[in-house]
Amino acid sequence: MSKISKEHVSSLLNGKCDDIISLMAAANSKRSNSTITYSKNVFLPLTNICRNECGYCTFKKDKNDSDATILMKPTEVMKTMHRADEYGCREALFTFGEHPDDVQQVKIALEELGFESMLNYLHFLCEETLNQTDLLPHSNPGILKKSELKFLREVNASMGLMLETTSQRLMKTVAHEKSPGKDPKLRIETIENAGKLKIPFTTGLLIGIGETVDERAESLLEIRKLHDKYGHIQEIIIQNFKSKPGIPMQDFKEPSLAEMVKMVAVTKMLFPDAGVQVPPNLNRDTTQIFVMAGADDWGGVSPITKDYVNPEAPWPELDELQMITEELGFQMDERLPVYPKFLSEEFLSDKIFEKIGKE
Repeated sequence: MSKISKEHVSSLLNGKCDDIISLMAAANSKRSNSTITYSKNVFLPLTNICRNECGYCTFKKDKNDSDATILMKPTEVMKTMHRADEYGCREALFTFGEHPDDVQQVKIALEELGFESMLNYLHFLCEETLNQTDLLPHSNPGILKKSELKFLREVNASMGLMLETTSQRLMKTVAHEKSPGKDPKLRIETIENAGKLKIPFTTGLLIGIGETVDERAESLLEIRKLHDKYGHIQEIIIQNFKSKPGIPMQDFKEPSLAEMVKMVAVTKMLFPDAGVQVPPNLNRDTTQIFVMAGADDWGGVSPITKDYVNPEAPWPELDELQMITEELGFQMDERLPVYPKFLSEEFLSDKIFEKIGKE
C-alpha cells in the first residue's frame, strides 16, 4: 500500500458529520464481496492469573481470589473441546493471563501435571485438540519471544495479540502503569516476529483508554507498516472500552458511536486486504452501524462458552447475527480461525496444513 501520512489519517478520524457519511461510503467501496464472516469457536481461559494489572480489566484475578482459575486441567479442557466438536465448532480459542507461570501457584500446578511451563502445556493442549477433534487452535498467549512463537506455530492455525495502542505515554497512566506487558515496543516486537515466522495473525486496537486521535492514527499505521513488510495480518479488531463497576477506570467515558464509526471506516480503508471486526457482544444495539462503516467479520462466536474477558456481554445467537446481517443485504459465511488467503504451506505448519487439507 502506498504510504499514507499520520496527518491524513488523523484528519479522517477528526472528520465531522458530512465527512463521516463520505468515510463510510469510501470504506464500503473497499469490500471485496458481500459476505460477513464469522468463526464458530470455543473459548478456553486456561488461567486468569496475569502479571499485568490493566485499569480496564476484569479478567485478571489474584492468586488468592475465591474465583481465581489457577489452571484448567487437561480433562476439563478436553471435555469442553469434545462438546465443542459435537456443536460443530472449528476454532479452539486458547487464552490466559500473561506470564502466569511467574506465580508460584501456577508453576506448582503445571509441575503436578508434568509440564515445565505454560507454553509447554499450551502446546500439549493444542496438539491434543488437533489429534482428537476437528477444531483448529488459535492461541492468544501474550508477549512471546520469537523462539516461543515458532514453537507454538507448529500446532496453531493462527495466533493473536492485541496491540491496543502504540502510546508509550499510556504506560504512565491508570490504563497501563501496572502492566509491563502492555509496553507497545514489546507488543510490536511480538507482532513483527510473528510476521517473520509467517504466522497468520489477528491484532487490533482498544479505543477509549486515554489515547489521543493522533495516537490512534499512529497505532493503525504501525500495524499497516508491519503488514506491508510481512503480509501476515489477517484481521484487525477495533474494540471499544467499556466501563465496568469496580475497575480503576470505571468513571472513564466510553468512546462515542461517532468515534467508533470513524475508527472502523478508516481501518477498512487502510486494510482492504484484512478482516475488520468490532465485537458484536459489546455493541448489540449498534453493531449494524459498524457493518455499514466497513466491518466485515463478526469474529469468534461460541454456542457453548461465554466471553470470559467480557462476561457481562453474552454472545449474540447465530440466528440473531444472521438476521441482522441479511437485513443489511449481506450474507453470513463461516470461516476457519485462519483466513482463506493464508491456507498455504507458506503460512501453515505441515501438521496444520495436512489437517485442513483432509477436510
